[in-house]
Amino acid sequence: MKMKLMLTAAGALLVLNGVARAAGDATKGKEVFEQCGMCHNVDTDEKKMGPSLKGLFKRAKLKNGKPVTEANVKAIINAGGNGMPPYADTLSPKEKDDVVAYLKTL
Repeated sequence: MKMKLMLTAAGALLVLNGVARAAGDATKGKEVFEQCGMCHNVDTDEKKMGPSLKGLFKRAKLKNGKPVTEANVKAIINAGGNGMPPYADTLSPKEKDDVVAYLKTL
């Protein structure tokens, strides 16, 4: 019984840690996003080099047809594509969480 309680508590801590990390900081994300703003608009629907990200999380699908989820947006950030460089090794996981939090405010 004691072991089961310890495992449950450890699992709860992992879940809470993941939830806290996934939330991100939109203010910091806006700062990180400045480098993305060279190619992506956030205040108009007009395309620059890359698609506008205004209202991204209000859309049903991404340009690649996948649903707009944190995981799918982070996958694009990590892998790049269609002229966008990959940011898997450029941005930390925290910076990616922050950018996603910022994109959710648009």
